[in-house]
Amino acid sequence: MQRTLVKDALNATASSNAILLQGWVRTRRDAKAFSFIELNDGSCLKGMQVIVDATLPDYGNVAQANTGASIEVHGKLVESKGGGQKWEVVAEKFTVLGEADNTYPLQKKGHSLEFLREIAHLRPRSNLFGAVFRVRSRLAYAVHQFFQERSFHYVHTPIVTASDAEGAGDMFRVTSLDLANPPKTADGKGVDNAQDFFGKKTFLTVSGQLEAEIFASALSNVYTFGPTFRAENSNTSRHAAEFWMIEPEVAFCDLNGNMDLAEAFVKHLIRDAKEHCAADLEFFGKFVDKDLLARLDFVLEKPFVRCSYTEAVTILEQSGKTWEHPVAWGANLQAEHERFLTEEHFKCPVTVYNYPRAIKAFYMRQTDGTAEGRETVAAMDLLVPGIGEIIGGSQREERLDKLRAGMALHQLNEKDYWWYLDLRRYGTVPHAGFGLGFERMLMFVTGVANIRDVIPFARTPGTADF
Repeated sequence: MQRTLVKDALNATASSNAILLQGWVRTRRDAKAFSFIELNDGSCLKGMQVIVDATLPDYGNVAQANTGASIEVHGKLVESKGGGQKWEVVAEKFTVLGEADNTYPLQKKGHSLEFLREIAHLRPRSNLFGAVFRVRSRLAYAVHQFFQERSFHYVHTPIVTASDAEGAGDMFRVTSLDLANPPKTADGKGVDNAQDFFGKKTFLTVSGQLEAEIFASALSNVYTFGPTFRAENSNTSRHAAEFWMIEPEVAFCDLNGNMDLAEAFVKHLIRDAKEHCAADLEFFGKFVDKDLLARLDFVLEKPFVRCSYTEAVTILEQSGKTWEHPVAWGANLQAEHERFLTEEHFKCPVTVYNYPRAIKAFYMRQTDGTAEGRETVAAMDLLVPGIGEIIGGSQREERLDKLRAGMALHQLNEKDYWWYLDLRRYGTVPHAGFGLGFERMLMFVTGVANIRDVIPFARTPGTADF
């Protein structure tokens, strides 16, 4: 017999004389004549109540069906006589496939998030993390749906790279050299990287953007969706050393078009989650963040505010607040500033644009006509309530002379980016793109406050378990 998923059984339109369920025991309650078991298979938040009659020939198996055990049930799908569910299953054959003893840590009680991170191999079986990772799966699908429906081409960019797209240097080194006894250069003073696997220094990628620009220069509209890595010693609830990024790159596009695309993308993901993950979002709204559903509706209904960096600094300076990180033109906006703009001042998502040139990456397009000492670039950050920055992007510098000047400003060697410069020599076009941190988007959609709890296996400083 073909297995039926719990979500399909719960949504059945008619009873059935034959059904097969397989899953794990959430709870078991024994009475004189019956045992009541909640079976969950991860397909949805709710479990299916299974009734096992004590007269059943294999009723003795029920004793091994402790919380956490995997079971198989053949039986009938019937209307429930109790409250709280439409259907239940009356077992005709009951089998324990895998026992779980009383050391199983996910008993029916509350568990802290810190404890659940220590058992990341089991936490997907909990209500919270089952819901988180169902939403993660659905939104990954929605990412591809959004871009494919708009004639974007999906590009796989390399995980191992010799280029630092951000120019910040916070990269994980990739090497096959014997670190205890590395080969030396001819003068004996340094490591001979020419003998490494790739013949040069290589790293785990921080972004697929530069490679995506190559394909945008040929296919017009492209996007990447893959893991990225930052070797930053950031122990915050918003940072991880390994995370997933979605990065569209669009030829013949300026900063305004880029902001339009970013806003449409965020709203698409929220709309999709509300449509396809309603039960899980309701759970988050009840147990994680009581304001979640109202906030998501508000974001869908309202246009995002657009505010220049200079205007944002003025708002912050005139707020009357005392900041942990001082506000000044030319300094990066910090999380406390971003959250004030979205949660207290504008009370909605905000796109901040035209940032100081000195604090942004070399590839961002210099804006024309700016005052000396206050040069800006066509950069944008999309900020959302509760999280802060969720998207960062820019119009790219398509002018060869300006790009070379930007590389000089950031002290980058042109020889390392010869191919990137070629894109400006051979048919350059205005183009733009952005990066959305997938985990931060999940934090916003679920209300879960820590990035460690929206990625299956968190990679943070000092932590690479599982």
